[in-house]
Amino acid sequence: MSDDGQQHTGHERVPSRQRRRFPGISSRAYEHPSDRSALVALRKLSGFDTVFKALSGLLPERSLRLLYLSDSVRVSERQFQHLHDMLLDACYILDLKKVPPMYVTQDPQPNAMCIGLDEPIIVVTTGLVELLDEEEMRAIVGHEVGHALSGHSVYRTILLFLTSLALKVAWIPLGNLAIMAIVTALREWFRKSELSADRAGLLVGQDLQASMRGLMKIAGGNHLHEMNVDAFLEQAEEYESGGDLRDSVLKILNVLPRSHPFTAVRAAELKKWAESRDFQRIMDGHYPRRDEDKDTSVSDSFRESAASYASDVKTSKDPLMKLVTDLAGGAGDLGGRVRRGFDGFRTPPAPKEGPTDTPRDEE
Repeated sequence: MSDDGQQHTGHERVPSRQRRRFPGISSRAYEHPSDRSALVALRKLSGFDTVFKALSGLLPERSLRLLYLSDSVRVSERQFQHLHDMLLDACYILDLKKVPPMYVTQDPQPNAMCIGLDEPIIVVTTGLVELLDEEEMRAIVGHEVGHALSGHSVYRTILLFLTSLALKVAWIPLGNLAIMAIVTALREWFRKSELSADRAGLLVGQDLQASMRGLMKIAGGNHLHEMNVDAFLEQAEEYESGGDLRDSVLKILNVLPRSHPFTAVRAAELKKWAESRDFQRIMDGHYPRRDEDKDTSVSDSFRESAASYASDVKTSKDPLMKLVTDLAGGAGDLGGRVRRGFDGFRTPPAPKEGPTDTPRDEE
């Protein structure tokens, strides 16, 4: 019997360090506003429903499950027990009734994912297991359980399939363009969903420093004694605020093909959320419940997302975002501002020849 008076089977294996549990929590509590509204936008994307229904029948999900069952190690009480305990613990804290199967697959690249259409499965690589300590790994497992609770696994599976399909039909111009339009939209949503899952990982681990260390190790490897969290966050600050408009454009181009935000940016975003009033309210037990999800408004989700984007643009130190803010505020001289923003493209003028105004030394 748990401290909330409810009986649970298997989930009550919690570590000795006391952490808060969130009975009935809705994924809306931790989801990034753009994550929630992007899902709505994806469903409204022209042709997406048709593609989704077709893919639901075509995706080799049973084959995928058999592949991991036959060629990976399933986490259980007898295999990778410490990961099994973390999985049960994460599901207990986020009150996810059905524990998803979890597999460890041989791959030196540190990675984890939650995939599946009918039922989510969690896969972690040996590179990740060997890289992280217990508390860092706990945040990662919570991250993947957050994906499962939010229903992200469905769209992640479609993204993987469509990315592969786009490569196979690259020789068909119009077919490839149609698929890549959906892939691009899915990637934009998935980058936001990663921020949501990072928050879920923090709710499970309840150790911000461990979450920061885990992200830092994913970026820089198993050299913790050579790295510093504060310095890592300073990188994110430099990335966000440094450079000119040329750098702003390059940032957009660099992130477009990625399914995940850059690691330093994720760390900075998570720290900002951990210091927010929203996070504190959740920790105090004030959060939206799952049984209220049916009453949520689509228009409210869009308004929250718009407000979030507006706030991000307003507070951003990125040169392009500053320009957008100035223009929205009615600032003039667009041409001058753009020219100054692209100063990095121009070569400084050569010094003029001739006498200078510097006085000669007196003899």
